[in-house]
Amino acid sequence: MEQSKKSNQNEILGTAPIPQLIVKMAVPGVIAQLVNMLYNIVDRIYIGHIPEIGAAALTGVGLCNPILILIMAFAMLASSGSAPRAAIAMGQGGKEEADRIMGNCCALLILFAVSLTALVWIFAEPLLRLFGASAATMPYALSYMRIYVSGSIFVLLTLGLNPFLTIQGFSGLSMATVVIGAVTNIILDPILIFGMNLGVRGAAIATIISQAVSTVFVLWFLIFSRKSILRLRLKAMKLVRSVVGPALALGVSGFVMTSTESLLNICFNASLSRFGGDLAVGSMTIIASCGQLITMPVQGLTQGCQPIISFNYGAGKTDRVKKCFQLTLLSAAVVTALYWMATMLVPQAFVRIFNSDPALIAHTTWTMRVYMAGIFSLGFQVACQQTFMALGQAKTSLLLACLRKLILLIPLIFILPFFFENKVFAVFLAEPVSDIIAAAVTTTVFFAKFDRILKQGPAKIG
Repeated sequence: MEQSKKSNQNEILGTAPIPQLIVKMAVPGVIAQLVNMLYNIVDRIYIGHIPEIGAAALTGVGLCNPILILIMAFAMLASSGSAPRAAIAMGQGGKEEADRIMGNCCALLILFAVSLTALVWIFAEPLLRLFGASAATMPYALSYMRIYVSGSIFVLLTLGLNPFLTIQGFSGLSMATVVIGAVTNIILDPILIFGMNLGVRGAAIATIISQAVSTVFVLWFLIFSRKSILRLRLKAMKLVRSVVGPALALGVSGFVMTSTESLLNICFNASLSRFGGDLAVGSMTIIASCGQLITMPVQGLTQGCQPIISFNYGAGKTDRVKKCFQLTLLSAAVVTALYWMATMLVPQAFVRIFNSDPALIAHTTWTMRVYMAGIFSLGFQVACQQTFMALGQAKTSLLLACLRKLILLIPLIFILPFFFENKVFAVFLAEPVSDIIAAAVTTTVFFAKFDRILKQGPAKIG
């Protein structure tokens, strides 16, 4: 009877109406990403309002962002290729192969966590100087970074294994995992930051404890729950080249998309520190946090739709794949357009959430309008990019992931200041220019290849 329920849960992806499935899978994904975003944003809200040191502490924590993003990138490297391949294997009826893919993913996450913790502890200070830390911001940045990275294993396991709940159709549980951690974080932050007077250290400790709670929940479900279609076992965690290789090849795209965000933070902070000092870097910290308000929900939407696309692609149901993509693209485009309008009309409303310093508010208000000017195009970029990943198109996905950030944005950060008298304006202008160009190219390439990919069909997994 239990096996019949699992089979029915699995088959829903291939039979239920697409709009209904998107609501079921994507809405919890959006909520989960919004709640997950609270981990960093709530920390920054509290830190930015610490009496006397708020602005410097906020800037210091913002300088840790490249490392925080890099940890997320390694979670993506392991899971963003493994989860779609596991979903395709399930669509082809290969449940044991899907188990093995998940087990290898878990082993990779543990390996990455140990390596990253050691490296960041050793090189923390030189890294922060490279990121633009000054004498005023270094103490706050160093305290936060070393505590956070000590718990990176919880961050990696939560982010990396959560997609395996979603591909089984348990998007509500995937959301609950994140909500449990975020609520814990929201409760602990004021207690540790203000009540125990731990300041920045308290924010980092609260985040790690919260991620540990989420990790326990995910592991319990995948190991012990009878509802889980997939099962995490030690024997499946033995790394096998034929499993790891294709998963990493597909996951490289997600890794590049996320890790280059870390490199972007470094480039932005280094350039802004040179032209605008701590005030400009502080503005970038707030703008990056506000950017997460749209990027993470859109990623949640598209990642929630991925299992539907992957499963039906594996099952050969191309009409369902097309319909799911069309609704994904439309939803992502509408959401990003609405957010673009809000940031153009009332940017100060977003800025005041994080800080009450008049100079920082004034500076961030005008720089946000510049930075967010092309954000309306993000929906096209992310929907097409994530669909390429769902279809197992590793090379194309990687190339397009490199386009926006490595090929366009990073060079523009350093080139545009040569052409404008206001150097800070020029640095922020690099973002909308690259957003619009990359979205146009990605959308064009996608529609040129989509039908051909569907006609060819997926290779057999396992």
